[in-house]
Amino acid sequence: MSKKQIVGSMSEWSGVLKDFFRQIDDGSIGLEEVQTFLEHKNPFGLLYEWERFYQSLFGIKTDFLKLQIPKRQKGFDRLIVVAQGMTPQRLYDKCAEMFPCWKWTNEDLDKIVQSERTAKDGVYAVWFRDTVEADGGLKNLSANDLRKKNIPGITLEERFLMELKYCKETEEHLDIMNVTLCSGSRYSGGSVPRVDWGPGGHGLGVRWCRPEGSGPRLRSRRAVL
Repeated sequence: MSKKQIVGSMSEWSGVLKDFFRQIDDGSIGLEEVQTFLEHKNPFGLLYEWERFYQSLFGIKTDFLKLQIPKRQKGFDRLIVVAQGMTPQRLYDKCAEMFPCWKWTNEDLDKIVQSERTAKDGVYAVWFRDTVEADGGLKNLSANDLRKKNIPGITLEERFLMELKYCKETEEHLDIMNVTLCSGSRYSGGSVPRVDWGPGGHGLGVRWCRPEGSGPRLRSRRAVL
């Protein structure tokens, strides 16, 4: 994929920057937002990519210019922006439109998944490591272990968005060799969602494990909030 495909054309950027300065001029963007932008606390280019992502895949217009995001930590370079209205089932359905998918249940995921973070009331952003495989440093740690250590983990919604964004950028997939433990979410019965790209490239698989379950291939993805 070319650089132009990822960041957009010069004419697109020109329009975005003109709109940014127009909002400064008319007062809809204040000094605090401008200072945040200048201090790189709000990564303008990444947020613009996410606006284009939602327009392209979901046909919705978003404006993330004023979105406050967590401070980036070293080694955490994958920003996930969860727009309002992005639910587990909606995101799973979008994945299924783009590539083969399978989930262990026929139930609506929105009815059986509870996540520590949701976009029910508004957009939010979170950082992760920009890696194909889930965090190697979290192998052999169950969801219960991670909770005891106060390590925030990825939610099912964030994992779906990570897959969609990565596939759109590269036409490839995540967790080819290992499995992401979505320790930031629970099914209604208390089990934990787990996601990987099935053996032999058979598609995205959504399964479950016990909250005390662990193993060398079962790994969460640490979230920077």
